[in-house]
Amino acid sequence: MRPFPALLLALAFPLALSAQATPLGTAERAIVASVDTRNAQALSLLEQLVNINSGTGNFAGVRRVADVLRPRFDALGFTTRWIDGAPFGRAGHLVAEHRGPGPKILLIGHLDTVFESGSPFQKWERLDDSTARGPGVIDMKGGNVIMLHALTALHDAGVLGGMNIVVVLDGDEEDEGRPISLSRRALMDAATGAAAAIGFEDGAGDPRSAVVSRRGANGWTLRTTGTAGHASQIFGREIGAGAVFEASRILNEFYTRLSHERLLAFSPGLVLGGSELAIDSSGTVGNASGKRNVVSRQVVVTGDMRTISPEQLTRTQAAMRAIVARHLPGTSATIEFDSGYPPMAPSEGNRRLLALYDRASRDVGAGPMTAVDPARAGAADISFVAALVPMKIDGVGLSGHDDHSDKETADLRMLPVQTKRAALVMYRLSRGGAVTGR
Repeated sequence: MRPFPALLLALAFPLALSAQATPLGTAERAIVASVDTRNAQALSLLEQLVNINSGTGNFAGVRRVADVLRPRFDALGFTTRWIDGAPFGRAGHLVAEHRGPGPKILLIGHLDTVFESGSPFQKWERLDDSTARGPGVIDMKGGNVIMLHALTALHDAGVLGGMNIVVVLDGDEEDEGRPISLSRRALMDAATGAAAAIGFEDGAGDPRSAVVSRRGANGWTLRTTGTAGHASQIFGREIGAGAVFEASRILNEFYTRLSHERLLAFSPGLVLGGSELAIDSSGTVGNASGKRNVVSRQVVVTGDMRTISPEQLTRTQAAMRAIVARHLPGTSATIEFDSGYPPMAPSEGNRRLLALYDRASRDVGAGPMTAVDPARAGAADISFVAALVPMKIDGVGLSGHDDHSDKETADLRMLPVQTKRAALVMYRLSRGGAVTGR
């Protein structure tokens, strides 16, 4: 397949951005001052949240994080509600709404982490004046604190009252509940009518960058069958090629035909084959049995696929189906695709929002911002609103490194910087601000 030229052009020629900072207005100076004044409080809140285990499967811990955050949103004039996650097998979500007259802005975060109750990595550890390590410190309790810290600064400056903001903090971003139509309903409902969406994930770890396009993440399951028989009779008319050779043919054609398309990734993560096999409902655990002198009867392969746009996803699925439909002698095959995270394709609206972030960054003295290569951006909740909101940006949460590991570390120096940028962007969006400022 050929790459799509419009996407390559958008990636190759980023939006030109002004290099000069502009003076802050009176309200904006008050916003920035509040961020500095309250930074110690924000750090204290971050430590408190990190010390609460909220692995996705720890429903009580996820709710405890929400219980800490909810009264803080209430104090700012938000109307908050808890959405129970029982229908989709998870703890639930926290939604906070502030219905002002301005354009609607959607803020996205999540309460859960990848570190479950049994993980040895449980507590905040201050490494020095500028760094701290802890479970979820950047993914994404730091982002949640930046979001709340920015809203508090807007409140202190007396401008939050005129703003229309809805916050969705999912409780299952790291392991989404099923069906997705239920687990992401609150997020998608909140996106209705929004002018912009900001996701506070930690992004690529570089505070000078933000995510304006993300690849979607979906699953696929390949099954092949063959005629069992004595291995000495393989390739004959009665036996044919067997299930393993059929699976090998398909995987090889996937690689040779599709692996060179830019920003397309697909990976077989689990392969089982033999005379008998079983695989669990998650597609991650199974067992197989067979003998070297018996032609394999069945193979199952489960895999992951990443695409940058709905069009790329549709094309790739069609190509994979066509490859699967051609069979070696004596075999058959099927492929099924699971719905997962949709892609967030590059768009002009997303680039405008990046330009607005870049302007705010320069205006607070933090320098320019650029777009993250989507090949370095994993799936995230903001993708579920990609088709619903004209301007979207993500990866503007707390920066650091080694998320999803026991070395997850935050750069605490960036907490006030990233908060100031977020607050200014929200304020300027609320006033109909274009990329050039007010």
